Amino acid sequence: MKVLALLPLGLLVPAALAQTIPNPPAAASVPAAPAAPAADAPAGPPTPPQGGTQLTLRGLDKITGRPTAITAPIGKPVQFATLTITARFCYSTPASETPETTAFVQIEDHRPDQPPRRVFSGWMYGSSPGLNGVEHPLYDVWVISCNNAPAPALAANTSTAPVKVKAPDSSDKEGIQALPEGAGQ
Repeated sequence: MKVLALLPLGLLVPAALAQTIPNPPAAASVPAAPAAPAADAPAGPPTPPQGGTQLTLRGLDKITGRPTAITAPIGKPVQFATLTITARFCYSTPASETPETTAFVQIEDHRPDQPPRRVFSGWMYGSSPGLNGVEHPLYDVWVISCNNAPAPALAANTSTAPVKVKAPDSSDKEGIQALPEGAGQ
């Protein structure tokens, strides 16, 4: 059985090693002032990414083998067969990153011969539908995508006049240079 010692610094070490480590000097009895936040530090915790407004799911009836596209607005329950699906949060990564859709979904089963019961409450991942799946004898549900596009912004320039496009380093004095003879062959 190993014996561990707790040093004043909060480290656990074997007792044999603790005897060879000198004790640190005692701290002054003056209480330390709280550290002031750095000027460039954020004022609060970082804000999480904003979620989408609509979640697209796929439902499968295991008896008939028929898939169904399900569109669930965030926070509003939708029906799929005897299931009531409520999407609480969804997020899809931007097109410039690895594609991934994440959603927090709650699913309740409302069979006529049984009292309602929650069959799923948790995170679903579009890239790994089997990781956190709905365990139901009749239906499967998995995440497809999330619509997290903000409302379209209006264009600042509403003019319909044609615009001459120039390279940033070009000037009006530049002309088209002629190619050497035989270059077009």
